[in-house]
Amino acid sequence: MIKYSIRGENIEVTEAIRDYVESKLAKVEKYFNPKQDLDARVNLKVYREKTAKVEVTILFDSITLRAEDVSQDMYGSIDLVVDKIERQIRKNKTKIAKKHREKTSAGQVFTTEFEAEPVEETVATKIVRTKNVTLKPMDVEEALLQMDLLGHDFFIYTDAEDNTTNVLYRREDGELGLIEAK
Repeated sequence: MIKYSIRGENIEVTEAIRDYVESKLAKVEKYFNPKQDLDARVNLKVYREKTAKVEVTILFDSITLRAEDVSQDMYGSIDLVVDKIERQIRKNKTKIAKKHREKTSAGQVFTTEFEAEPVEETVATKIVRTKNVTLKPMDVEEALLQMDLLGHDFFIYTDAEDNTTNVLYRREDGELGLIEAK
């Protein structure tokens, strides 16, 4: 069963939008065991340029499925995001089952009503480079400066104030994101 959390930014989440999101996301419910609890977080944003961004995150066990889409049409973005989530499920069913076979079998997480897409084992499974870094204590402004000086899209550092490991990164929209380890 899916538990929905639908949130709007610069848009009121009407019953029509809520019903549309829930009916579309119900399509992915068929892939999971009916006993499996799913948490679907949906974030709908409208920007000044009249573009709509839809972000969907589905959480279950220790797995997170996430997709987003930006377009001129909110309903079209919802459709595209659900399609992306479905492709992720079909593509990764075997990998998820293999990774979690000690905890649970694939039959307990997924239904057997669909076939997983064949996955080439060579795709993104080989580590081609290992790099060791020494984390220097700094504040976020210095981390941003270092990231820009290196020309990277992310920078790992130790926060000088609370001594936690953080990751500063540049998002696709050009804004910055910060991942704080707890």
